[in-house]
Amino acid sequence: MITRLIGRPINSVLLCVTLCSGTAVFAQDANTTKTTVKMADGEDQYPDNWEFDVFGGIQTFGQVNRGLDNKLSNGAVVGGRVEYNPYKYLGLELWMDWSVANNQFGQSNGLIPAGYSGAGGPVSPYGFGARNWTFGFNPVWNIRPRGSKVEPYLTVGVDGIQFTPTNKAENVARQPTDIALYGAQALNDNLQVGLNFGGGVKWHFTDHFGMRLDVRGLFNRNPTYDLPGGINGGGVYIPARSHLEGMQATLGFVFFEGTTKCPPMPAVPPPPSALPTPSISGGDGSSSGAFCAGKPVSLHASITAPANRTLAYAWTVNGQAQSSTTPDLTITPATGATNVQVTVTDTTPAPAPMERPKKFPLRCWVQPPPPAAVAPVTATATVTVSESAPTITSVSASPNTLTACGPDGPKTSNLSGVAQSSACGGNLTYKWTVSEGSVTNDSSPNATFDVSSLTFEQSAQAQSKSVNATLTVTDESGKTATQSTPITVNCTPQFVRLDDAIFAKNNARVNNCAKRLLIDDAASRMANGDYDVILVGHRDTDEETNVRVPGRRGRRGAAGEVSLDEQRVLNAAAILSGGTGTCGKVDVSRIKMDFVGTDQTSEPRPGQCGTSNTQERKGSQTSEADKNRRVEIYLVPHGSTIMPPAVKNARPVPEAAVKALGCPH
Repeated sequence: MITRLIGRPINSVLLCVTLCSGTAVFAQDANTTKTTVKMADGEDQYPDNWEFDVFGGIQTFGQVNRGLDNKLSNGAVVGGRVEYNPYKYLGLELWMDWSVANNQFGQSNGLIPAGYSGAGGPVSPYGFGARNWTFGFNPVWNIRPRGSKVEPYLTVGVDGIQFTPTNKAENVARQPTDIALYGAQALNDNLQVGLNFGGGVKWHFTDHFGMRLDVRGLFNRNPTYDLPGGINGGGVYIPARSHLEGMQATLGFVFFEGTTKCPPMPAVPPPPSALPTPSISGGDGSSSGAFCAGKPVSLHASITAPANRTLAYAWTVNGQAQSSTTPDLTITPATGATNVQVTVTDTTPAPAPMERPKKFPLRCWVQPPPPAAVAPVTATATVTVSESAPTITSVSASPNTLTACGPDGPKTSNLSGVAQSSACGGNLTYKWTVSEGSVTNDSSPNATFDVSSLTFEQSAQAQSKSVNATLTVTDESGKTATQSTPITVNCTPQFVRLDDAIFAKNNARVNNCAKRLLIDDAASRMANGDYDVILVGHRDTDEETNVRVPGRRGRRGAAGEVSLDEQRVLNAAAILSGGTGTCGKVDVSRIKMDFVGTDQTSEPRPGQCGTSNTQERKGSQTSEADKNRRVEIYLVPHGSTIMPPAVKNARPVPEAAVKALGCPH
C-alpha cells in the first residue's frame, strides 16, 4: 500500500513576522540611535561572547497520514541554550528542550471487531502520554554584528529527539486487557535524528540581560516507540521510515557574558600651538645693530601670535629687568655692547578639561591630561655703540660681457654702485679700480670700463678674460667697504697680417725674401690647421698691366697674358703649395686669393728683407721704391667669415693653374 506523509505546515506566518519585526526594529534602531561615540556597525557594543538562554513556548507537530494516522499533540516546550560567538557574524549554539507530545492514533486497527467493547467501553483509537527530549547543535548567522543592540539571526542545525512515553503509558500498555486490544506491550523510548532551521531576534535591555524570540522548524524521522512497524493481525502499529514535521515558537530571557570592545576615545582637542620665536628690531623696523653714542634706541619685539591669544612681554637689559610690559622698549645704551632680551609668555586661560561624552562607556573613559602650558619664548639682541663701516648694497656692470677683438661687440661697460653710510659715518667717497683695462670717471658711483688696453695672445683660438671691477667707499671717519663684480671680456679669433711679399718692377717672380715670408712664416703657422691664408695681389701705377705666361691664355688681354697682380698671387700660392724643393706643402683648398690692381688703400708692410739686395737673383732685387709691388699675406682663422678690409673679392685659387706652376724657382 502506498502511503504519503502529510504534515501540518510550519507556521511560516509567525516565522516571517518574527524576522520582519526584528529587521524593522534593527532599521529603527540604526536610524534613530544617536550617540556621541558610535561603534563600528555596533560590533561589541554589548558583551556577547557567551549567551545563556532560558526559554519557553509552544511546539506543534503535523499528522502522519499513514498506518493509523498517528499524531503528536501540540504542547508546551521549555529549555535552554548556550551560545558562543567567536566571530563578528557567526555563533555556535548547543541547546536542549523538553516538551509535552502525547501520541494519538487517528484510526483503530482494522482487525479489531467493530463495536467491540472492552471493560472500559467501546474500543477507540489508541493514545498514550509522551514527552520529548530534544537536543541540537546549530551555527547561528547574525544579520547584525555581534554585540548590536538588536540582532536578527538565521540558523540551521542538526538535532536529536528522544521520544519518551510516560511511565503511566508504559504501565497501561503492559496490562493484559490493553495487550489483548492493542498489542502495545513493546511501547518504549525511541531516539530519532533530524534537522532544524529558522531564525529570530535578540534584544539587549542592558549590557548583560535581554530577550530572545526564536521560531524554527523541525524535520525528523518519525518515532515508532518500538511499536510494530506494520499490520500484525491486530493492535496498534506505527510505520517506520516516515518523517515528522514540527515547529517551535519560543520566547526567553538571555544572559550575556563577555568583554565589550571599548570604542575609540574621542579625539582630544589639540593643545594650543607653540609660540613662534620673536625677533627684536629697531622701532623703525630696522634690525638692531650698531647705533650712535648718546642717542636713544627704540626696540620692538615682533611675534606673529595665533588668533585670540593674550601675550605678556618682559624685557631685560644686561640682565636687569625693565618696567616695560609692551612689545616696545627705549634705551640709551652706553659705549660698547648692551645685551637686550625679551621674554614673551602666553597668558591665555587654559582650556577646560575634556568631558566624557554622555553615551561613552564610563569603564572605557580615560581622562586625557590637561593640555600643557605654552612655553614662553625669548629673543635676544645686542645693541652696539661703535663706528660702523658703510655698506655697499650692490655693484653691477652693464653689460657684463664685452668683446675686445674685432670691430663687433661692446667695448665699454657702465659700472654702477649703490652704497649707504653707517648711522654715524657721514658722507661717502667712491673709488673704482679694475684688475686690467682702464676706468674713466672712477671717483663717482657710476664709472665706465674700457677694454681697449687689454692684450690677448695672437691666436686662432677664442680667448676670454675675467676682469674684476672693484668699488671702494669711504665714510668721513675713514671706514671703508669694498665690493667687486666680474666682467667677462671675450676675444674672438681675428685675422693676422704678415709682412708683404715685395716684387721687382714688372716682375711676378717670388724672390728669396718673399719665399722666406711665405714658407717660414705663413706655411709654418698654418701647419696646425688653425689658419687659412688669403693672398691679395697689387701692382704699382708705373708697371705694365699684364705679364706674359708661356703656355697659358690670359683672362683679359692677348693669348698667354695674365694681369701682373693676379700672376704674383698665383706664384705666391705655388710657393705655399708646391710641395717639392723649397716650396711649402699647404693644401690648395686652404688658399684664397684676391687681386686689386693698382688699389693701394691698404698700407704697405714691406717684408723684413724688402730693402736688401743680398742673395737675390739679378732682376729680383727690391728696394723701398718697390713697396707697392706686393702681395699681402693674411692668416684667417679656419672657417672664419671675418675678412680683412683689403680683401674685396676672396675666391679659391685655380688649383689646375697653381699645380701647373709647380714649385717656382
